[in-house]
Amino acid sequence: MTTVTFTGMDETTFVKNNTMNKVNISHVNNMHNQWLRSLNFYKTEMTILKGMLTEIAGKNTAPEIMKEVEHFENGFRVQTNNIDTLTHEIHVNIDAISKAAQASSAGYIDGQLQADHTALGNKATVLENTVIELVRAFRKFAEKWM
Repeated sequence: MTTVTFTGMDETTFVKNNTMNKVNISHVNNMHNQWLRSLNFYKTEMTILKGMLTEIAGKNTAPEIMKEVEHFENGFRVQTNNIDTLTHEIHVNIDAISKAAQASSAGYIDGQLQADHTALGNKATVLENTVIELVRAFRKFAEKWM
């Protein structure tokens, strides 16, 4: 499995490098772009895994296998929704930062937008870990039944 990381630098490094109350938006923009690419990757992977799950379900109709199929089907649906929700939140943050940057001739954002950005980074990391764990469990299941 390929693992995609969400940031070019981790959030701790980001905060340490930007201890002032304002942050240059180019750094924030780079992180947003990385998160969006990663989320797109995981969403595509969910689609591929759903196809594999359909193949397993077609070949194995025993009740205990179908219970696992339903479990993974639900997991893929939930994580795809989480990916969509976080993608939307990132786009909302991008819009807010864009407006703030237009208001600031120096191209900086304020502390609240920085806090919102950091919270999105934390959400992205948690989501990534959740998706990776789901994919690992599914691959173990798929190895057994494909």
